[in-house]
Amino acid sequence: MKLQTALTIAGTDPSGGAGIMADLKSFQSRGVYGMAAITSVVAQNTMGVQLVEHVSIAMLEAQLYAVYSDIMPHAVKTGMIGVPEMMDVIYPYLKKGVPYVMDPVMIATSGDRLISEKAVEVLTTKLIPLATVITPNRSEAEVLSGMSIETEEDIKKSAQIILKELGSQSVIIKGGHIGADATDYLFTKNGELYQWSSPKFNTIHTHGTGCTFSAVITAELAKGKSLVDAVGIGKQYISMAIEMNPGLGEGRGPVNHMAYTD
Repeated sequence: MKLQTALTIAGTDPSGGAGIMADLKSFQSRGVYGMAAITSVVAQNTMGVQLVEHVSIAMLEAQLYAVYSDIMPHAVKTGMIGVPEMMDVIYPYLKKGVPYVMDPVMIATSGDRLISEKAVEVLTTKLIPLATVITPNRSEAEVLSGMSIETEEDIKKSAQIILKELGSQSVIIKGGHIGADATDYLFTKNGELYQWSSPKFNTIHTHGTGCTFSAVITAELAKGKSLVDAVGIGKQYISMAIEMNPGLGEGRGPVNHMAYTD
């Protein structure tokens, strides 16, 4: 039985709710063989980030070579990429022609800033133009578009800035802070707009939702699904994962990566 493969390039989470740990759980739950290259070792849990140590550039490059020289991924996801030099190493691997999902991790759910200003600049100019889709949260979309997002109209404006000025093929912006439902919007470069809504859940257990959502999309793209279908599955998956969260931790707990089955 030959499995489709997906690679995540991101930081760690020893508490298992976010980063590479969440990505691998998501890949596995969607029937895809998961691989990982670690950019940063992050001491974090449901209460926040305590310490970040980046791996050496040589180590990151060696991990990527180890994967690509042996098992070619069918889709790639990037998460936390802490310094510009890492982006320079990752860049040629993202040009291999497989779907690329960027979760532009800049700010943790806890509010902790995770990457430098220079890294944000290189991310926007070098990596975003290669992305099949980027999946910023509200704070990250505000950084990328240079505007505040308070309304649905703001979401549409910020998406157009990201698509036209930064150059990704598509962008998903989550509008859970607007209205009675949690609505996610997918905008494509050719002017298409799709949206999915789900109920809002009265819970603080949302640690790793961004990582998980984008990882599920990556897994579905690896299996050959269209972007619209992949995002639709990702939306159903993350909604159920939040609703059926395991209630772990003293702070913003993780979601349930075993909740959704189809």
